[in-house]
Amino acid sequence: MHAALLMGLVALAGAPSPAATAVAALATPPALPSGDVDESGRGAIRDLDTVMVTGVQPGPGMWKVSRGDHEMWVLGVVSPLPDAMTWQSAEVEAVVARAGQILQSPMWVVDSDVGIFKGLSLLPAALRARRNPDGAELEDVLPPALHARWQVQKDKYLGWEFGIERWRPMFAAEKLERKAMERLGLDSNVVAPVINAAAARAGLKPTPIQVRTSIDAPRELLKEFNRASLDDTACLERTVAVLEHELPKLAARANAWAIGDLETLRRLPYDSLEWSCLESVLQSDIGRRLGYDDLPMQIERAWLEAAEKALAEHAVTLALLPMEQVLAADGYLAKLQGQGYVVHGPEAPQASDAAPVTGTE
Repeated sequence: MHAALLMGLVALAGAPSPAATAVAALATPPALPSGDVDESGRGAIRDLDTVMVTGVQPGPGMWKVSRGDHEMWVLGVVSPLPDAMTWQSAEVEAVVARAGQILQSPMWVVDSDVGIFKGLSLLPAALRARRNPDGAELEDVLPPALHARWQVQKDKYLGWEFGIERWRPMFAAEKLERKAMERLGLDSNVVAPVINAAAARAGLKPTPIQVRTSIDAPRELLKEFNRASLDDTACLERTVAVLEHELPKLAARANAWAIGDLETLRRLPYDSLEWSCLESVLQSDIGRRLGYDDLPMQIERAWLEAAEKALAEHAVTLALLPMEQVLAADGYLAKLQGQGYVVHGPEAPQASDAAPVTGTE
């Protein structure tokens, strides 16, 4: 996932104009677990069977944000989710049918105004951007103990794939994570198709909430990225640590969303693999120069402004929001509550007939 996101920074070409990349709202960067390492430097791997729920599942309830007689129903989204589940989304679809607007999860979008033929001419440079500078391999850029742990996970999920040893740590981490999630039966594209289909039936087009950055000279930026040294070791280390020690928690979190178990979601801290990988770019000289270092605040402002506008203009709105921003004491819903909006969680009984919600957060 993060390689596709990060390539937006350098306006990965080879697609019709505009080329775009999106990043969901960023969470506070998590603490990196130390992990157990044996004398060889390899992580103490436990082969744990992660059992994912299947069949029709209800998903979580929604939060209600209101002011006067206008209301916004907020669905907290978790990714990845079990790919063998079918989301029973009747409650959300009922809101969509009455909504005047659907707000997508907030995103960072990088555009490059490059046509298809010109974009294809940049593809070799873009592909080089995922490689370590000066032909270095992961063995050369990673601490020995971390490289040994990487080899264990690589052998487990990627097999005999030697070319990846020349990739930058963040791109190697992305492919490792993607293959591992496929093996575990987890998918990042469970909610969006259902929402899009319901929106189409209602004659609505979901509204993107985007912080947009335009790259005017992608060729020059790609060359700079090819030469740049990025401290992205933390990205690969975080990914390896998750696969070593946190797969049960990742599976439990996905299952909890599927069955609507909010208590479990509250107990499980949100661990953003994307953050470790994005941070190395956002805090680099390139990222700071392009104004990416305050990206989380830009995304927060964009969502809050869009939410307030929707509440003012529509009697009913549906909004998608990363679950960590729904549950956090200082998250986006808490910010709305601090501005005078009334916020009810899925457990509070409501007088409204808009949707069956039950509970107060």
